[in-house]
Amino acid sequence: QVQLVESGGGLVQPGGSLRLSCAASGSIFSLSYMGWYRQAPGQQRELVATSTKFTISRDYAKNMMYLQMNSLKPEDTAVYYCYARIRTSREVVASDYWGQGTQVTVSS
Repeated sequence: QVQLVESGGGLVQPGGSLRLSCAASGSIFSLSYMGWYRQAPGQQRELVATSTKFTISRDYAKNMMYLQMNSLKPEDTAVYYCYARIRTSREVVASDYWGQGTQVTVSS
């Protein structure tokens, strides 16, 4: 069993900042990649890339990932998901895992 747990979401005013965290735990033999995605209401899930607003940091030694979000706008409102590519044992290939998501709402 593998769990990805996001935290740090919430309500923030336009122009504000939030820092999301993702922790991977469970039967992890190797973790090759972690990434952030987001899905706004009525939209497809999309990759969150590093930009002037979004800074992604990863600590693979701790199976952790962070998303620092600055200068947030209402259009950044979405559920933010953690994704990881994980092997659970030497005998199996890597699989994709997703967290449950954390809601980020940017509103005054």
